[in-house]
Amino acid sequence: MCVDPAVYRLFCKFKMKDNINSEKRVTLSELDLPGDLHDLSLKQCRLLCTEIRNLLISTVSKTGGHLASNLGVVELTVALHRNFNSPDDKIIWDVGHQSYTHKILTGRLNRFQTLRQKGGISGFPKPDESEHDSFISGHSSTSVSVACGFAEAMKLQGKDNYAVAVIGDGAMTGGMFYEGMNNCRRELDSNLIVILNDNDMSISKSVGSLSKYLTSLRNTEKYLNTKRAVEKGLVKIPFIGNPTAKGIKTVKDTVKSKILEQSNLFEDMGFIYLGPVNGHSLSELEEVMHMAKSFHRPVFIHVKTVKGKGYLPAEKNPGEYHGIPKFDIETGNPEVSANECYSTVFGKEIVEYAEKDDRICAVTAAMKYGTGLQFFHNRFPERFYDVGIAEQHAVTFSGGLAAAGFIPVFAVYSTFLQRAYDQLVHDIAIGGLHIVLGVDRAGIVGEDGETHQGLLDVPILTTIPGTVIYSPSCYEEMKLCMKKAFYEDKGIAAVRYPRGSECPDTDTADITTGYKFRHEGGDTLIVTYGRLYNEVCKARKKLKSEGISCDTLKLTQIYPIKPEIISKMKEYEHIVFFEESMGAGSISEKTGSMLAERSYSGDYSRVTAENFVKQASVMECLDALGLSSEKMAAYIKDRISGNGKA
Repeated sequence: MCVDPAVYRLFCKFKMKDNINSEKRVTLSELDLPGDLHDLSLKQCRLLCTEIRNLLISTVSKTGGHLASNLGVVELTVALHRNFNSPDDKIIWDVGHQSYTHKILTGRLNRFQTLRQKGGISGFPKPDESEHDSFISGHSSTSVSVACGFAEAMKLQGKDNYAVAVIGDGAMTGGMFYEGMNNCRRELDSNLIVILNDNDMSISKSVGSLSKYLTSLRNTEKYLNTKRAVEKGLVKIPFIGNPTAKGIKTVKDTVKSKILEQSNLFEDMGFIYLGPVNGHSLSELEEVMHMAKSFHRPVFIHVKTVKGKGYLPAEKNPGEYHGIPKFDIETGNPEVSANECYSTVFGKEIVEYAEKDDRICAVTAAMKYGTGLQFFHNRFPERFYDVGIAEQHAVTFSGGLAAAGFIPVFAVYSTFLQRAYDQLVHDIAIGGLHIVLGVDRAGIVGEDGETHQGLLDVPILTTIPGTVIYSPSCYEEMKLCMKKAFYEDKGIAAVRYPRGSECPDTDTADITTGYKFRHEGGDTLIVTYGRLYNEVCKARKKLKSEGISCDTLKLTQIYPIKPEIISKMKEYEHIVFFEESMGAGSISEKTGSMLAERSYSGDYSRVTAENFVKQASVMECLDALGLSSEKMAAYIKDRISGNGKA
């Protein structure tokens, strides 16, 4: 069933509450939110939206964060909280980085300046932070499944509340969205509402057939606006107006279904489709939400928004303002803008290889700019593939390319690689196919918190037979590892690297693609890899200044672990392994097992993450884990003195 925006007013007998003087301007700090929103006039709400936008821009300019997506959903969020009763009604955000206004409206206004800071509020929904955050959401395409579960649970509990999933057009490229939609259609009497926030953007511009399909739906707007104007005029005609309007609607529906074939995907999946509507018009949003609630069956609302709405730099370049560090509001320029980082160096190096080898292809899951693949796209568009937010498909698609003789490189954030584990095992490793993984944002990423820390790629990848993993500590080392990954390794070859830039103090004498011991004459060995090697070097210098000599072992190929390394490690009385990874399944755990198998009788210990790491700056997170140079030095002194030995 499809109900167009033009007939909302014919079906809705809806009057806004206006208990507060509609001419009086109110501010966020004066209100008891979200409850007082129900008593405001639309004019007052529009002024609040302006205040919220100013607060978003001001706060994110100081804390960094996801700006463009949040500016685009201000009116949508206000309308949601005016028409639904959170937390009894469940609002599920997909992806959760667009929930800043929701946080402001649900009791966190006074703490909003702590956004993404240590001890502050998260940049994503967290149920342990507020009862209004129904479900944690850091990865995309999950909201419909969650909402379907909530809707079914409320039915079983005898409740008549609503479950509302808010999903972006980019997240709709993920296959889990369709799995959820397919399951929801079976529950035709549930209070389930899916709202599409259609801003024609994911992190990179939305791509593929779905984007074109949504464009075709958007292009019906002129027709719908014209029809709305005609019907508004008809209903004003005494006696004949309403019957005429209803007759025209019947004829129109017949023409659409029989001639124009304007049914759509969402209707075909069993949903009532409403839209598209203007996502920056509170009146249109409230009309459509009121109508959606009246059906008591699955409803799909198509809302059009502008990403970055209200801040010109973000409107002009929403991709750059998707996730941004601190910036100057007047100019829009970031306070810290590195000309190069691991991502851009990785992307440029792939281009160098592709210039000489037409077998090399690049694949991204809607993260062209985030992973540095824009350079490849600009130079070799015919060999560049943005598959949308579909990591599982990206891996298996890469397998198809590899099976046909190409060398695909899939660049992906560590946290999102988690979504494609089965495909790595079943579709790549078992078949012995060769693909290269650029594992970006490996290790601690900082302010985005638990859902985005890259602490699980090592435990995941080391369980897959035939996988080679590199973790370079500088750009030059990364380039050498990439060469091996492309042309010397077989199977899955992963090059993992952190967010940000290389350490300026990198010692080029330590560059290797394998491993390197540095001997200082001590009986204590410090082992690590990746960017932590720079912290280890600082810790070693500090200890040396205090008369404590330590040798170091730097791993660059971190897996498989070379047997000769274990033989050399056995010579030391104390071995300490510092690792920016979850401890279970880590390289340090596997190293410890290999030492035990070879009857090592010395003191072996390791410092890793043992739980999910909350938001803070990268260095604050590392320090909390005991992985800063100061904490490393203190830990080693305790082990040597026997205070820390079990």
